[in-house]
Amino acid sequence: RSSDLLGTKEAEEDEERLPSKCEVCKFLTLELQSVLDKSARSKEVLELGQVLDSGARNKRIKYNTSETRLADALDNICERILEYSVHAERQGSLRYAKGQSETMTTLKNLRNKGVKVDLGIPEELWDEPSVEVTVMKKQCETMLEQFEEVVEDWYFRHQDKQLQTFLCETHVLQINDRECLKEIWTGKKGDTGHRAGDAQTNDEKEAQEQRASPTDSSNPEPNTAMDASQQEGGQIGR
Repeated sequence: RSSDLLGTKEAEEDEERLPSKCEVCKFLTLELQSVLDKSARSKEVLELGQVLDSGARNKRIKYNTSETRLADALDNICERILEYSVHAERQGSLRYAKGQSETMTTLKNLRNKGVKVDLGIPEELWDEPSVEVTVMKKQCETMLEQFEEVVEDWYFRHQDKQLQTFLCETHVLQINDRECLKEIWTGKKGDTGHRAGDAQTNDEKEAQEQRASPTDSSNPEPNTAMDASQQEGGQIGR
C-alpha cells in the first residue's frame, strides 16, 4: 500500500509540473504576436490571380494585410515552444523561458570543475527539450487547431485588441484559469514577476504602442485585411 501511495504522490507531482491551459495559451500568443510584429513592416506586395496579356497579374495585395502573412506566421509556430527551457528557480508560468536556466548553468559549472553530476539522463540529452516543454508544444498544436478560426477572426477584424486578451481571456480560458496571464517577467534575478497593469518595460510599451496606433503602417487596418483575405481565398494551412 505504501508503494501505491508513493506512486500516486509522484503522479500528482508530475501532473502539477505539466503546463496548464493558461500557460499554453500564454506562450502560443506570445510567440504568434512576436512573429507577426516582425513581419508587420514588410513592404512586399503580392501579385495574385491570372496573368493578363500584358504579363501582369490582375490582383495586388500588400503582404502585411494579407492572409498569406498570417499563414506564414502560423506555420510551425508551436515548434518555437521547443526553444524554451524550464527554469526551476522561478515560479508559475515564469519557469518557462528561452535560454539556459540558472540551475542548469550551475550544474554545468560543477561538472566542468570535475564534480560528478547525475541528472538521471545521458549528458548529451541535457540540452534537449524537457518533458514539460514537449507536452506544451503538443498542447499548443491542439489548441491552435481548435481555435484557428478565432485567431483568423482576430487577425482580420480585431487587431485593435491584444491577441492574448482576445484569444485566451475571451475564448479559451475561464475567469478562474487566467492567473498566469498576470505573471510578467521583468528580467531581475529572483523576480517572481509583476502583475499586469504594473509598470511595463520599455520594450513592452513600444510593442503595445505599435500595435495600438491607428496611423502605424505596421498595424494593418482590420477591414483592409479582411478584404485582402476575401480576394486571396482558400483556407489557411500550417
